[in-house]
Amino acid sequence: MESTYGNRRHDHESAKREFASVITRVLSRGGTVVIPAFAIDRTEVVLHELATLRSDGTLPRHVPVYVDSPMALAALDVYRDAVRAHSPELRPEILARGEAAISPEPFLAARTVQESIDINNSTGPAVIVSSAGMATGGRVLHHLHRILPDSRNAVVIVGFAAAGTRSRDLVDGARTLKMFGEYVPVRAEVADVPHFSAHADADQIIDWLRSAPPPHATYLVHGEETAAETLRDRIDDELGWTAVVPKSGEAVLVR
Repeated sequence: MESTYGNRRHDHESAKREFASVITRVLSRGGTVVIPAFAIDRTEVVLHELATLRSDGTLPRHVPVYVDSPMALAALDVYRDAVRAHSPELRPEILARGEAAISPEPFLAARTVQESIDINNSTGPAVIVSSAGMATGGRVLHHLHRILPDSRNAVVIVGFAAAGTRSRDLVDGARTLKMFGEYVPVRAEVADVPHFSAHADADQIIDWLRSAPPPHATYLVHGEETAAETLRDRIDDELGWTAVVPKSGEAVLVR
């Protein structure tokens, strides 16, 4: 079982308010918001939230939303096809809104390298959604390189930021960030809004496990040590199961 958020609870309503607040603050001072987001699922969730902010007037019509990730755009095409086909897997409220639910017009797709470069030549407030989510590579680095030194701008981290990644460094308050062989000063605002993550929180994991037959042992992986250990204790206390946080390189026999 994963344990990414084994010691946390998602508060989606609070996250939405904080997300809207950051967008409002930055645009009011003429800045640009950069959102590092994974191409699959996370970009669509972010676009859905931006579309909601567009519809209620929080995100003004004159502010463009750029999506700069070929993989994210390819995934977005899959979602759009599902909407057009009225896929039963989609929630009713998404089907009711149609493509507008994930396309916060004016919505500008940067598919080519030149279109990505052109974003950096644009003036005025903007929102840029680009991969990769942990800023370990990808087109988002070019946007971070440009916007980080300016205090009018902001970076919004919308998912889990693993230790050792640039996104985690920003969340932890780094004053400089190294990219392209040089150190870039971090003067932009950094907002940590991880509740948009696709990973379940601790309560959701426990609820899911509760309906399963008790296994011989539960091995907690895919999580930092503190989160995994906290979830281990909850599984032991609430379910009465044997839960283990395996050590790196440990081998187990699955009968």
